[in-house]
Amino acid sequence: MGYFYEAIEVAIKMIISLDPYLIQVVTTSLKVSLTAIFFASIVGIGIGALIATHNFIGKKLFIKIIYVFMGLPPVFVGLIVYMLLSRRGPIAEYIYLLWTPWAMIIAQFILAAPIIAGLTASAIEERYQEVMMTAKGLGAQKAQALWMTIREAKVGIIAAMVAAFGRVIAEVGAVTIVGGDIAGVTRVLTTAMVIETRQGNFGIAMAFGLVLLGISFIVNSIVYIIQKR
Repeated sequence: MGYFYEAIEVAIKMIISLDPYLIQVVTTSLKVSLTAIFFASIVGIGIGALIATHNFIGKKLFIKIIYVFMGLPPVFVGLIVYMLLSRRGPIAEYIYLLWTPWAMIIAQFILAAPIIAGLTASAIEERYQEVMMTAKGLGAQKAQALWMTIREAKVGIIAAMVAAFGRVIAEVGAVTIVGGDIAGVTRVLTTAMVIETRQGNFGIAMAFGLVLLGISFIVNSIVYIIQKR
């Protein structure tokens, strides 16, 4: 067990000293995941609101598809994105994004958007009828009533965004396939843990793991606080 305690000691020293390698990997991870969540929130909240407030042909099927996409295997998403962005892909003639942070952002966007859409739809549906009746009784227009509904459901929407962030920040399969784990470019917390463990650098891998654990703790704490409120 000696090497285990040595790994923890090395990890703590890296974190306390703000090791440049650690900071660079953490920064890349946060940039990629937060950017993906930003775009996924725009799309996901819009789709979720549409599902919750409108009836249309095929709505039940569309909801089922959203729920299926909420559980997409990350490795499968990575494979699809890789094929789309590769040299033989449909957009390579115009722009080549493979092995870049943007490829990772696209993969994480695909993973996060359905989660935000599904949970947003559920949050809005819980309050839609009540808020709409109240809003119409006060003479509000449909657009104003919809905005009021979204505001009333903001706790659930924020929880959806945080939950999606928690999923993508800890994801390893998709980002490894499309990012390539290039040091200083596309290496994030999860891929760094894998490569350092394979090389026997358990202390460095432990440092990344502790930071990831800390981020997960913060994310889950935010969700808990939001739900309690």
